[in-house]
Amino acid sequence: MLLAERKFMKEVDDMILNSSESQLKKFQELDLRTQLEGSNFYDIFSKYDKKSVLNVPAIKKKNRK
Repeated sequence: MLLAERKFMKEVDDMILNSSESQLKKFQELDLRTQLEGSNFYDIFSKYDKKSVLNVPAIKKKNRK
C-alpha cells in the first residue's frame, strides 16, 4: 500500500471518528452500499467530494408484510 493511500485512509478514519451523529449515519449508509455492491469503502469514498459524501441519499428500506 502506498503512503498516500495510508494517509487518505487515516484522514477518512479521523473524519468518521470526529463526525456528528447525522454525519455518522451518512457514513454508515455509504458503508452499507459498498458492502452490498462488493466495493471497497475507501475506493468509493475517494470518488466523492468529502462534503458531498455526507449528502448521499439514504437507502430506503422495504416494508416487509
